[in-house]
Amino acid sequence: MTDTSDPTAQLQRRLAGYERRFADLFAAYFDNLRGTLDAPAHSRFTPECLDLLRDLSLRGGKRLRVALLHEAARLVSTDEDLPGLDDAALSIELLQTHGLVHDDIIDNSPTRRGAPSTYYAYRARFPDHPQAALGLAVLAGDLAAFLSLRVLLESTAPLPLRQAMLEVQTRAATATFVGQIIDLERDFTALPDEEQLHAVADYKSARYSVLAPLQLGLLAAGEQPHRFDAELRRYARLVGVYEQMRDDYLDLFGNDAQALGKPIGGDLREGRRSYAVSAILAAATEAERAVVEAALGDRDCPPYTVAAVREIGHRHGVDQHLRAEMRRYAQLASAEAAGWRPRWREEAVTFFEQLPLWSLARTL
Repeated sequence: MTDTSDPTAQLQRRLAGYERRFADLFAAYFDNLRGTLDAPAHSRFTPECLDLLRDLSLRGGKRLRVALLHEAARLVSTDEDLPGLDDAALSIELLQTHGLVHDDIIDNSPTRRGAPSTYYAYRARFPDHPQAALGLAVLAGDLAAFLSLRVLLESTAPLPLRQAMLEVQTRAATATFVGQIIDLERDFTALPDEEQLHAVADYKSARYSVLAPLQLGLLAAGEQPHRFDAELRRYARLVGVYEQMRDDYLDLFGNDAQALGKPIGGDLREGRRSYAVSAILAAATEAERAVVEAALGDRDCPPYTVAAVREIGHRHGVDQHLRAEMRRYAQLASAEAAGWRPRWREEAVTFFEQLPLWSLARTL
């Protein structure tokens, strides 16, 4: 029997509920889209594109963005069927699908969520036409981005709510594109400083994965999120930094490639100066730094070289430092959410307070 008096048990129960409910909603959306998308009947590539987007989208994990959206609405309202809420959830996850498709093109990643990336699926489909495969993957990502806006345009929610939600998602998408740019820019810096690393986490991830769901959920519940902009942004940035640190930590110091959905050491092979890689470069001796720099960007970097870089990190306590920083940012995010208690509903505030700590416990 579930212990509903335990905040962690409640959080896990609610996450599982959102995941199940949204899986059905997302599948139904794509099934309907096949019959409603305006495309020539003779086109074979368009249905194939939709199939690839559907496959990638339905391979999602715990749907934390959807959970954040619903729990943000529950800060204000107990109504589970608020106008525009399901459409906002679809919009959020379609924008996420866009980001995954384009990330995998930029990083030349063969896998995503334990299966071929959209880009590599097209490469396998058109082995003799690499430029067409690249173009089709780019267009698939673009289509997902614009579908994320179209679903709000076609919502049955009141017009003012639709317009407000479209503004949130347009700003979130714009921030994500800027985040992609500064992410690539970071990798041209020999040793990125903390602010550069935090800015990438904020723009590339936190603003569309945390801030936008908070804003959309509050809008659906009739609240005006601009009144609380500073505190929402603080929470989103803290969670975004923690989550990016977590991803970077697991990419190099993790032991479960299957759980990660891609091979260990991917950031190193792609030349990404992530939180983990940057911390190792900062701590390493000159000879050790040469080993790391030689591995950076080497797509054929063998597992034993990745293991050598990991060992350099262990030797200098980089893994311990990252775990301590992850803990610090998760605790700061939790404290930020706790400050919402006098204004909003207790149960939902507790969710936001517990979420970073629960995520931390799963990692460490």
